[in-house]
Amino acid sequence: AFNSQNIANTVWAYAKLGHPSPELFDAVSFKAIEKLHTFNSQEIANTIWAYAKAKHSSPELFNAISHKVIDKPYNFNSRNIANTVWAYAKLRHSSPELFDTISLKAMERLDTFNSQDIANTVWAYAKAGHSSPELFDAILLKVMQKLNTFNSQSIANTVWAYAKLGHSSPKLFDALLPKTMEKLDTFSSQNMANTIWAYAKVGHS
Repeated sequence: AFNSQNIANTVWAYAKLGHPSPELFDAVSFKAIEKLHTFNSQEIANTIWAYAKAKHSSPELFNAISHKVIDKPYNFNSRNIANTVWAYAKLRHSSPELFDTISLKAMERLDTFNSQDIANTVWAYAKAGHSSPELFDAILLKVMQKLNTFNSQSIANTVWAYAKLGHSSPKLFDALLPKTMEKLDTFSSQNMANTIWAYAKVGHS
């Protein structure tokens, strides 16, 4: 029988390999909804990450997962949290209640977030246009503690997110500016454009 782990592993593998298979993703979606009550937090996060990575929209599955996560206190780790909101934002699947629920889970687990988890999480909230001031304030402190671990992509995604949501954080922008200059030659043109836009948007000179 195709169980929750098989489902999650299958779509994750196809997405990871960049192998397009719309029919498979459609078929798995129905199976996943049917067996959703048996999924653990890792399987949920891996499944929706795979759909987003494969750019395969599945509103029914994402709605079902959203209700499940809101109703059940899943034991999400930092990577599960980041991947979940990233997937919803990437596929532009609106779920304000899910983002509110995840925000609370994220604040409980912030000590375990690395720079990539932080950047992907704030990027997702900004992309979804979902403001979460308490989470963004709490994350600001974490950024300060982990400054040295931020790479160009994480810097770009973080400042873009704070600027996009209009979340005032002069401290964050001050702290990340020297890091930006230090890593300038590692920025892609897109990351550089997003970073410049963010500093201009918040009026930071």
